[in-house]
Amino acid sequence: MLTCVLGVLLGVLLGCSLRSANLSETSIHLVKFPGEMLMRMLKMLIIPIIVTSVITGLASMDLKKSGRMGVHAVTYYMVTTTLAVVLGVVLVTIIQPGKQKTIPTPREGGPSSVSTLDTFLDLIRNLFPENIIAACFQVVKRQYHSLVVQMRMNLSNGAQTNINFIEVPLKIATQNATNATNAIELLNQTVTKMTRKLQQSPSPNVLGIIIFSIFFGIMLSKIREEGKVVSDFFSALNTIFMKMITVIIWYSPIGICSMLAGNLLTLGSIQDLIESLGMYMLTVILGLMIHVLITLPLIYFAITRKNPFRVFVAISQAALTALGTASSAGTLPLSIQCLEQNLGIDERVTKFVLPLGATMNMDGTALLEGVAAITIAQMYQLDLSIGQIFTISVTATFASIGAAAIPSAGLVTLVLVLSAIGLPSEAVGLLWSIDWLLDRIRTCVNVTGDCMGAVIVQHLNRHML
Repeated sequence: MLTCVLGVLLGVLLGCSLRSANLSETSIHLVKFPGEMLMRMLKMLIIPIIVTSVITGLASMDLKKSGRMGVHAVTYYMVTTTLAVVLGVVLVTIIQPGKQKTIPTPREGGPSSVSTLDTFLDLIRNLFPENIIAACFQVVKRQYHSLVVQMRMNLSNGAQTNINFIEVPLKIATQNATNATNAIELLNQTVTKMTRKLQQSPSPNVLGIIIFSIFFGIMLSKIREEGKVVSDFFSALNTIFMKMITVIIWYSPIGICSMLAGNLLTLGSIQDLIESLGMYMLTVILGLMIHVLITLPLIYFAITRKNPFRVFVAISQAALTALGTASSAGTLPLSIQCLEQNLGIDERVTKFVLPLGATMNMDGTALLEGVAAITIAQMYQLDLSIGQIFTISVTATFASIGAAAIPSAGLVTLVLVLSAIGLPSEAVGLLWSIDWLLDRIRTCVNVTGDCMGAVIVQHLNRHML
């Protein structure tokens, strides 16, 4: 944590001190370069971590012996994660923390101009990729590709001829519509048809990869002994990728310093940036507090008819440890101890539900990713359609399943959420500057949700146990 804070402070100091120097574009690019390397390293490990985390978590479930507990646990995880994302999207839409216009609109990229229906159909379509290997770097999107026009040209000899089916890209046609008005009139150009085509976009198909991993993990858990070699293989891979991410996290202060300094050199008003980040922090913390103090207790009370705050008292030591370590995995042994000793939860429940929750149940992470993605869109002054907001919600829900149980893992998977709607990932550097604090709070929420889920599973299976 200390190195991350030092990276933030040095980045702010470097960026503010160089603003008066009027650096060239090349110099600013060199300042940003270490931060660019950080983002490239994170993107390099996103797909491997998502795949191995989801497969390992689901393969560890014994569907024959613990099928009832597994169904209850996974249902609880999906419901609470979805509610967290919806809460975050509602709050960020109301508060609008990124409306200070702190980042110039990118020249390329950004959400494409498609209808809500097309966005929804693309979402369903990408759940089942034709080629799982291609899904690692391609996503299918329907785009308004061209305008089919008819042009009548006057030839030099006085005759006329028609030229049909000339394709004009929609983006070019839109940009040049005003300037081309006179030429269009002179050539008697008329629009006859607008076409929509499925195209492969160069970004990973996150949802398709996650759905395939879930399907693979469930099938692997069913064959047990026959699939033990495969299960051990993915478990070992998952451990290796976690260690690789940990090494990259040690480099992150340098990348954070670089990205902050570079962004401060290209932004307009620093006051607007501080206001946006302050409102972003307020939105995230407000959402986390509502989720952990209202949503989770209501779910607990509705199922058990018992006082939910007795669970808070029993797991307070684990929650405080999560606040300090920012790691769900690091808090896991203490969470098991608190539930077994303070609440008398059966060890068969704690040792099944809590490890699964540390891998799959990331309510705080899911909430943050929904808020962060929409905040970044607001910073870029981009209006998101209902379909794109729905895509963010679904992607954040599934991406949080594959988030590693280590510090700042939420911002690693945030890159996936941004790529799902075509937003640039550079702005993640701005949010990372304050994530050292938010990460601790959302990890505390994640651990609390896991523990409360274990108590609910114990209640639902008390007769069987």
